[in-house]
Amino acid sequence: MPLLRRKAEGATPLDGVDVILADLDGVVYTGAHAIDYAVEALNRAAASARVGYITNNASRTDRAVAAHLSELGLSVAPDEVVTSPQASMRLLKQQVAPGATVLVIGGDGLVDELEKAGYRPTRSADDDPAAVVQGFAPDIGWKQLAEASYALQGESGKDRPWIATNTDWTIPQERGIAPGNGTLVSAVHSAVARLPLVAGKPETPIFDEARERFDAQKPVFIGDRLDTDILGANRAGMDAIHVLTGVDRAKQLIAAEENSRPRYILEDLRGLHEPYPATTFSRHNTTAQVGTARVRLETTTVEIIAEGDSSIDLLRAACAVIWASGRAIYALDVPQSLYS
Repeated sequence: MPLLRRKAEGATPLDGVDVILADLDGVVYTGAHAIDYAVEALNRAAASARVGYITNNASRTDRAVAAHLSELGLSVAPDEVVTSPQASMRLLKQQVAPGATVLVIGGDGLVDELEKAGYRPTRSADDDPAAVVQGFAPDIGWKQLAEASYALQGESGKDRPWIATNTDWTIPQERGIAPGNGTLVSAVHSAVARLPLVAGKPETPIFDEARERFDAQKPVFIGDRLDTDILGANRAGMDAIHVLTGVDRAKQLIAAEENSRPRYILEDLRGLHEPYPATTFSRHNTTAQVGTARVRLETTTVEIIAEGDSSIDLLRAACAVIWASGRAIYALDVPQSLYS
């Protein structure tokens, strides 16, 4: 059966892009160490476009993040780092005027942004805060979460604004995947039976902050998580690149819901500078080919027709044919070799 071309060969994911925005954990580094090829690829990209960094991690200041990235070999100024605490200030100013006392549950990154925005941070609900802002810090424990709960319950607390920097369920660390801010927010939610406003990915305030700061007309965003990075970029109207160096890998990509699917799938950041291969479909979209890899959907069975000479092209072809089918992944028989 003849195949129909979907997009042109030859263009890289960065062609026509004026601003490159990259997530940090799982994209640039894991823990203290750079991910293979990330630094070299981003330095090369900076020669033709502005590069900025977006992080949901609220535990560090923009200065600390920029210093860490510079130590890894990137050239980064603090104002090229967009943090979820900075995005939280956009939301907070819509709720409470500067000068107010705000209960902070989080680390230095959150305290620093509150002070720069003109608020008075406190650690105690007894100070009658005008709002609660919650972000991740590795030393947060029961006492801090309890203070948030005290401030948000009862007649005085039910209308008190509560802003979460982000709700990531997990965070990549050198030793593995650890609980993220979403688990801490969930603990407070369980106590007070309400949900916060959220500034970080996948919500749009953090992307709005980045677009405005870099005056981006044609940005692209690089992430490693479908439920925060890719979903958020799609919501913000930015092309999304998913790189397989962090949390979500082949299995999650194949099963991705429509609003969490990236435009590009890369094995690592070297792919930013390589021509992105065209995907071709058969007339009824039952077969997809990328490079020499070919995958077919026969009724409810996904079949590898040709593995080709690139595992990443095979994954791209599998995602293409599965996504084009419009069927839920649990209704399909997918060979384990596609995601193991």
